[in-house]
Amino acid sequence: MYQWDFGILWSYRWLFLNGLGVTVGFTIVIVVCGLLFGLLGAFGTLSRFKALRLLALTFIEAFRCTPILVQLIWFYYALPILAGVEMTPITASALALSLYGGSFYSEIIRGGIISIDKGQAEAGAALGMTPGQSMRRIVLPQAIKRMIPALMNQSIIQFKNTSLVSVLAVPDLVYQSQVAAHDSYRPLETYTAVAVAYAAILIPLTILVRRGEKRLAVAE
Repeated sequence: MYQWDFGILWSYRWLFLNGLGVTVGFTIVIVVCGLLFGLLGAFGTLSRFKALRLLALTFIEAFRCTPILVQLIWFYYALPILAGVEMTPITASALALSLYGGSFYSEIIRGGIISIDKGQAEAGAALGMTPGQSMRRIVLPQAIKRMIPALMNQSIIQFKNTSLVSVLAVPDLVYQSQVAAHDSYRPLETYTAVAVAYAAILIPLTILVRRGEKRLAVAE
């Protein structure tokens, strides 16, 4: 029988904490950047200009329909060769995950916008507002309420996706756990602790999202 010994992990506590800090900070960066890319993509798909719509749709489908692990490797190894620009593992990972998340955020934002009755924008036009003002003052405030649960769910997925950046040697929680496992020869305890750490963060967030969905449903 295997003898479990979680006590040995205590000597690696700072390694895990540093990795967790990198994971959380990295998640914040890719969620914020992903939302910005998502906004651009959503407005692009809703544009009246065909070329802009085609460009936005190409971006969305290219990143939604390819595996994120392949994108990470491609951005780090292939893009510098094609573009002639060297990127650190952190930069390549942040760019790939932000664009990947942005492609999903785009569809969430687009869906939220088109779910608002067209009469709302027409009412804004009747009041003398430009299309941009109607979008900013009337449509978006209503659409955001409907988008929040889906945006939160996608952000949770982004948090889990950060575990893949360890393949590029980004010192996140998974990478640091690999270091600890190789050093201690205790991979079962190490990866179990990592799973518990992810669950401890994600389960409360998931509960908050579900409560938010119920409140929004009651409000509507």
